[in-house]
Amino acid sequence: MPLNLPMILTWVRIILIPLVVGIYFLPETVMSISMQNWVGAWVFVFAAVTDFVDGYLARRWNQMSAFGAFLDPVADKLMVGAALIVLVDLGRIGPFIALIIIGREITISALREWMASIGARNSVAVNWLGKFKTIAQMVAIPMLLAHETWMGINFQLLGTLAIYVAAVLTVWSMCYYLMKAWPDIRDRS
Repeated sequence: MPLNLPMILTWVRIILIPLVVGIYFLPETVMSISMQNWVGAWVFVFAAVTDFVDGYLARRWNQMSAFGAFLDPVADKLMVGAALIVLVDLGRIGPFIALIIIGREITISALREWMASIGARNSVAVNWLGKFKTIAQMVAIPMLLAHETWMGINFQLLGTLAIYVAAVLTVWSMCYYLMKAWPDIRDRS
């Protein structure tokens, strides 16, 4: 396993997952609910930024590796999944939204693994729809974690709207990838 800055940033993202979760379970004597909301949201934002930076640096510095290509999306899915579970537990999103998003991630990961095993991974490569879905999630989740109104901006309302957009894009992108893979699925069934 290569140890370089992009890989370190991926590991930092993984390490931040229990921190984001743990912040919301601290007693109010340690940290007020409002402070938990802001700190949790900002830690999530920092983790999301490391996702962009590690990929950018790995490509720019030609430090891409097979292990990094495996670990980076795992870190992303763990981070999003953990945050969604916290949001369900806090009553800030419904379990159905979390199920849609987490279920899609599991389905597409399994699909990509299967497509790679038959030599057709490129037919389900990430496209613009998947990127928009990720952006919608990365905007929605910290707003929902913040759950505050700041300077007249209701983050809970905006985050709720954004998570619904993310859920629609999630289903749309899943259907897109499944349709792209359908000829191979059909031929091998």
